[in-house]
Amino acid sequence: MTPRPRTRSIPLDARNPARNTRRSAPARLATLALLAATAGPAAAQAPAAPVSLDLKAAIELAKKNDGDYQAFVTAAALAHQDRRQARAALLPSLSYLNEYLYTQSNGIGGVIFIANNAVHEYTSQGDVHEAISFASHGAYNQQVANEAAARARQEIATRGLVATVTQDYYAAVTAERKVANAAMSLQESRQFVSITTNQEKGGEAAHADVVKAQLTEQQRERDLQDMTLTAEKAKIALAVILFPNFNQDFKLVDDLDQAPALASFDDVRIQASRNNPTIGAAEASLNAETYGLSSARGAYLPSFSIDYFYGIDASNFAINGPFGENNVGSSVLAAINIPVWNWKATASRVEQARLRQSQAKRDLNMAQRQLVASLQAYYREAETAHAQIDSLRHSADLAAESVRLTVLRYQAGEATALEVTDAQSTLALARDAFDDGLNRYRVALAALQTLTGM
Repeated sequence: MTPRPRTRSIPLDARNPARNTRRSAPARLATLALLAATAGPAAAQAPAAPVSLDLKAAIELAKKNDGDYQAFVTAAALAHQDRRQARAALLPSLSYLNEYLYTQSNGIGGVIFIANNAVHEYTSQGDVHEAISFASHGAYNQQVANEAAARARQEIATRGLVATVTQDYYAAVTAERKVANAAMSLQESRQFVSITTNQEKGGEAAHADVVKAQLTEQQRERDLQDMTLTAEKAKIALAVILFPNFNQDFKLVDDLDQAPALASFDDVRIQASRNNPTIGAAEASLNAETYGLSSARGAYLPSFSIDYFYGIDASNFAINGPFGENNVGSSVLAAINIPVWNWKATASRVEQARLRQSQAKRDLNMAQRQLVASLQAYYREAETAHAQIDSLRHSADLAAESVRLTVLRYQAGEATALEVTDAQSTLALARDAFDDGLNRYRVALAALQTLTGM
């Protein structure tokens, strides 16, 4: 394979595309002086070598720095804490109470307010509290299901992020390859200009052939500029996802030719049915709404609570009273709350829970149907892209051979300059088509991975 020459990238101003135009010499000097003045000591340091990234490293960077993905991670962490809080509500709690209560005396040793015990009352006691209700158990189970749904949605976000990074990564790699292709095409055009010029000097070709070759060379120069710009844009799009400081000083490992083989449809189908987070999220959401319905219905039933107090509740703050009596003791308070009437508010909440459960069932059914359809479409796309790779590679080889033979025929006087430039254009298209085919297969595999996790 002919080595791909290195080309120089065109720097861009991503924030203001209008600045990506040719500037006058004074303007460029003023800009450089301003940058040097603001850079400070850092400008004197030698530039660090660009970071080399493969796809795996790019995905890990995106997981750390992509805000949308981190939102799903945070949501899953919040759901975990909600489950812990719901579980804690089912267990006994311990608290320690300290109070001082002053009540106006009635003048004869008692108090004016009959609900209070003494003029001075001190409370210092621990309270073990436990509340039992069917609604709280249903709420806990609902939080468990909500956490499972949040974890599944995080997995969906992970796979979506992998697909996005893969698409942007190989779009940048493909763009870099096309820059190399454009450079090769430009070099071939220049060689043909040299051939036609020499032929004209020897009286073996018309000046029109030289003009045609020069026009093609100029077009190849413009193509190289466009491809360089496209590569820079693709790199910028990837940098937005990967780096928090919008770093563009990185290189990508080109493993476009090393794509894994496509598994059989049966293996992919089995893996998708076992390990699809969309189905898992829908099932967990249905479980959550089912427990939510149970929790809402639990409000119809009685709830129980019990409190055990131990400590001081006396008119003086001491272990023993003024006559030596013991001020430290214990008491138990048990209560049962029986719901009777609340203007059908409970019935309304039960109906809301039933409606949410019905919608969750429909969502699960839709997710199952969508999985079948997406699996067929994504696998077919990957299969077609994989099947075309060898054909595209062969077409590129044939196009290269066609250029070689056509140039030889032109030098022998058996072909026209138009035939040579047409062959060169076909070769340029074939090279780009081959790289696009490799990229298409990579992207198709990434889309399939969102369903299977493979």
